[in-house]
Amino acid sequence: MGGRLKDRVAVITGAGRGIGRGIALAMAAECARVVVNDLGCETTGAGSASRPADDVVAEIRKLGGVAVASYDSVASMSGAERIINAALESFGRIDILVNNAGILRDRMIFNMAEAEWDDVIAVHLKGHFACTRFASALMRQQRFGRIINTSSTSGLYGAVGQANYGAAKAGIAGLTRVVARDLGKYGITVNAVVPAAATRLTSDIPERSRATRAGMGRPETLPDPDDVAPFVVYLAGDEADSINGQLFYVSGGEVSLLCHPTPVKSIYKVGRWTLDELLKIVPATLAKDLINPAPPQPPG
Repeated sequence: MGGRLKDRVAVITGAGRGIGRGIALAMAAECARVVVNDLGCETTGAGSASRPADDVVAEIRKLGGVAVASYDSVASMSGAERIINAALESFGRIDILVNNAGILRDRMIFNMAEAEWDDVIAVHLKGHFACTRFASALMRQQRFGRIINTSSTSGLYGAVGQANYGAAKAGIAGLTRVVARDLGKYGITVNAVVPAAATRLTSDIPERSRATRAGMGRPETLPDPDDVAPFVVYLAGDEADSINGQLFYVSGGEVSLLCHPTPVKSIYKVGRWTLDELLKIVPATLAKDLINPAPPQPPG
């Protein structure tokens, strides 16, 4: 085991499987004391079970690490508070929060039910807020903290049938940038990873996942979820103390810094544009060479 996170306490949500499990093991390997949070639900959010979190805790302890389990849902303020309190009760502090828990309720927007929207927003976007709300209050007092969020290419680039998930993940990108500015002066950094990996969530949508990656010019096969963990551990360490408010795409051996939204083209005049002027100038300027990601198809 290494020692880069010695004396640090980490809370990782959704740590019972997939990317979260890899992060929990990697942080424990660097001597962090870990709260392994996982509701143990299905990919849709239904049900609960203690075994996923318990299994990871047992795995960490077998390797000589220190960990405790948490089974609360991130989707409620009371659940999030209990998750953060688990770190206080077991280890006396919290230094690192990895917001990773997530579910899917995929549906085309014209068929999506209110509950399918609300449940996904609650777990992803509200879950990030709720856990960050309670963790940041403690980190602010100690004037140190590392918060690592989880966004998605679905929110940044778009994916068919994921209006709820994409909206939540895009919201997490915005949340990351804002909270980084709220907390930076207290010695707390807030960043996000945008992972692409083979998890339970992606296994349910193999065809769409392959098509999306192919459209981005990337390999169709998703890499191992454990590949995400080393970079998350890096962001949690002292060496990353000047990295704040950034998003990083992480997939296999590829790590990319993603740019913030920035103007690509502009048109300008003194005063207000008229509709006739826009009809004439936009096709030759702002709309020139734009590609419709989903052009109309003939019926049938």
